[in-house]
Amino acid sequence: MKNISFFLLSSLCSLTALAGDSAPAGNRQPLHTIPVLDVPRYMGTWYEIAKYPNWFQKKCAGWTRAEYSLQRDGTVQVINRCRLENGEIQSALGTARQAGPATSPKLEVRFAPAWLSFLPFVWGDYWIIDLDEHYQLVAVSEPEKEYLWILARTPVIAADDYRNLLTRLSHQGFDIRRLEVTRQD
Repeated sequence: MKNISFFLLSSLCSLTALAGDSAPAGNRQPLHTIPVLDVPRYMGTWYEIAKYPNWFQKKCAGWTRAEYSLQRDGTVQVINRCRLENGEIQSALGTARQAGPATSPKLEVRFAPAWLSFLPFVWGDYWIIDLDEHYQLVAVSEPEKEYLWILARTPVIAADDYRNLLTRLSHQGFDIRRLEVTRQD
């Protein structure tokens, strides 16, 4: 059970939006996703570059990554990992499913046990809001904009690519000052 502690309730947080919108008052624009997602192309390893701090990743000291693999039933297996301060690697196993048509950029993720999957609140929104054409750099959030992750196919990305992404996120109403860069060492 300890291996799933840091991501177990992420889906619950996303749906309940505990702390409200992170956009400044008066700038509460709706969250826009990318128009289309090629799910098979999205599969593989993604490294966390930065995130909004959250309680379920509080013990993670860095080296955070997610591995996505398409399953026969059309769902996606999710394995999230991070390194703790003591060097131990913690992991969480989850499942994702697309919400809507086969090209929908809106996914739902569950880290709760499968027998709880009938409960709507165990599924958290995982919306792809920015993705480069080569599927190398992505921003993921949820409708309330309380959570934000920047992920890349490599642990380090070009400074210009990062700055440009931050500009686009800012235009979507995200407070980029809240972002915490993930340690990769």
